[in-house]
Amino acid sequence: TQWADERSDRRRQTTQAAFAMKNSIGIFDSGVGGLTVLKELLLKLPNEHFIYFGDTARLPYGDKSPETIINYSVENANFLLQKGIKLLVVACNTASAHALKALTKTVPIPIIGAIEPGAEWAVKTSTNKRIAILGTRGTISSRAYEEAILSKCPSAYVLPIACPLLVPLIEENMLDHPATKLILSDYLRPIQEQKIDTILLGCTHYPLLAPLIRTLVGDAIRVIDCAAPCAQKVQTVLQAQKIEANHQKSVCQFFVSDDAHKFERIGQKFLERDFSAEVRGGRDLMKQLQK
Repeated sequence: TQWADERSDRRRQTTQAAFAMKNSIGIFDSGVGGLTVLKELLLKLPNEHFIYFGDTARLPYGDKSPETIINYSVENANFLLQKGIKLLVVACNTASAHALKALTKTVPIPIIGAIEPGAEWAVKTSTNKRIAILGTRGTISSRAYEEAILSKCPSAYVLPIACPLLVPLIEENMLDHPATKLILSDYLRPIQEQKIDTILLGCTHYPLLAPLIRTLVGDAIRVIDCAAPCAQKVQTVLQAQKIEANHQKSVCQFFVSDDAHKFERIGQKFLERDFSAEVRGGRDLMKQLQK
């Protein structure tokens, strides 16, 4: 019958979609920030599928202990591995700083973190090799960016600046609030004194504040982030491993651990596209994460 044929077609389409997503690139972040990396990945790799997980129930990661961040990251990675991903992007800088080594030991697929690509890009961008790093308290305290930059350029001067209030402000969509400008001005004060010529945004949330940062520091100081170099690194690994996809169009699936509606609303600014129909999530995901 026609009804039976339609049901069979829907079942076949669902099966095909599930199979296709098993060859996706997995990305996780503490919240919406990793969408800045996904945006670059979509530009760089228009024939790949992506599965994104934002751990919105447990953000921010920046004020958590290294042990907690490692536990969260392992749970996030396992959740995405269950979806059959072929490569994992740890878009969260704090998770990259504290958990990448632990993940590398347990995850059986290629893993790309945010720190190394960002550090390499900062060294290439800076003329006088005087670089400021804006990051969460957890990322800055790990010294991961400092070590990565100095390993590539031992003579570099690195000014680490912890900005613990920025992620909550961004997650609350307070980009244009006077309080954000006031707090950011205070964080940026040491930069002018140290003759910095490059600011590396060491958190995937921070690119949304890049226009304000550029206004505050002036045109003479370059403001860069890790999203584009991270996407370039993913492309390089896919080519080297010969695991590139050739889909006609990218498909994205989104999962969050809490408050999907808030994720949609703020996330649209990151991706500059409407993806409300693609977001799935809620507190039930927490149970899956902690299995």
